[in-house]
This record gives sequence, C-alpha cells and structure tokens, in this order.
Amino acid sequence: VPTYTNAARLCGQGNTRVSLEPLAECGADMAIYHLRASMISRSQGRSATAAIAYRVAERIEDRRTGLVFDYAKRGGVDHTEILAPDHAPDWVSDRSELWNRVEEAETRKNSQVAREVRVALPAELTHAQRVELVRDFAQKQFVDRGMVADIALHAPGRDGDDRNHHAHILLTTREIDPEGFTTKNRDWNKAELLEDRREAWSRDAHVALLGPGAEE
Repeated sequence: VPTYTNAARLCGQGNTRVSLEPLAECGADMAIYHLRASMISRSQGRSATAAIAYRVAERIEDRRTGLVFDYAKRGGVDHTEILAPDHAPDWVSDRSELWNRVEEAETRKNSQVAREVRVALPAELTHAQRVELVRDFAQKQFVDRGMVADIALHAPGRDGDDRNHHAHILLTTREIDPEGFTTKNRDWNKAELLEDRREAWSRDAHVALLGPGAEE
C-alpha cells in the first residue's frame, strides 16, 4: 500500500492494484490517503486468530481448531495495541483470549469472524504521530461505536518503497457487554459507513500532516 508517490507515475503511466484517494494534480508529489476494508470469513478458509497472529507478529493457538499460528519471528511490526469500549470485560486486553472468543462466538462454517481495515500512513510523520493518528481514528470510528479494535502499525518492507508505512486494524463484528460478545451488529456493514470512514481518514491524515491548529 503506497503512502506517498509521484503523481505522474500514476496518471496513465503504469498500473496500481489499490485505489488512491485523493489523486491530486498530475506531475506533483502528494500524500495518498488510502483506506481499504475487507471481511475475514471462514468461507475463505480464514480465521481471526491466524489473521491477528500474522498482523502483530505473535504466536496464537486457536482453541477451536487446535492450530497454532506462530509469527513471533516476523519483523516489520512497529506498534500494536488493543482498544475496547469502557464496558468491555478485562480479557479483551489479552490478544489470544480476545480472538479465541471471537472465533468461539461463531458457529457457522461460513461465518464472518472479523473485519479488517487497512490504511496508508503518511511517511512524513514521526512514529509517535503515526501511532496517535491511527489510535485516534480507531477510537472515534470503531471503538466509540462498540467495536474492539486491534491495531498493528507496519514498517516499510526491506525491498519495497521505504515510505510504505501502513496500519492494519482488526475489528470485532459482534456487540460486547461486560459478560462478553452478544449479537451481530449488521449496521456496521452499511456501505455508507465505509464511505464516511474513508472521508474521515482522509481528513484526519491531512490534518496530521498540516500539524497543530490545522482544524481551526
């Protein structure tokens, strides 16, 4: 996922596999505020436990299947943290427990177990600024609506664009109360919410680049 590039390279010269928003005037360098969302579903042979183990570079055992996903030796993860609503039980801060309970709450072979949001991060920001940007965005757009958000910031790959800072946000799909997960919230799937989040990410990243006082 590119974060900063030369616009001329994207305007009729070569192809890219990701959408780029906003696309500024061709021929000038620009920041790219990219956000992409997808579902993690059992029908695709995927699990929330495997997905989060890879994103955060940890070892997680799936209690439902007995499979162990060990990515502890994987590099490139700059920061991880879990954000949850105030009323969520204490065990949400335990990553293995959280995503095992997500899996155990689903009984269908084609269940959608989690949602993933991927965002490109401005390379011009410091590490601390990128963490704050993603944390604040996840809190406002997801956690304040009742989701648990597990965040992983990734550094650029060794062989790719050294400006390719990006973040993965893995989200729960069920409501949560002090006892645990309850019902699926179908409103979180609405297309208009995705568009609102894209606009919010573009705005937040732009403000972060402009610096303090940009919203005034």
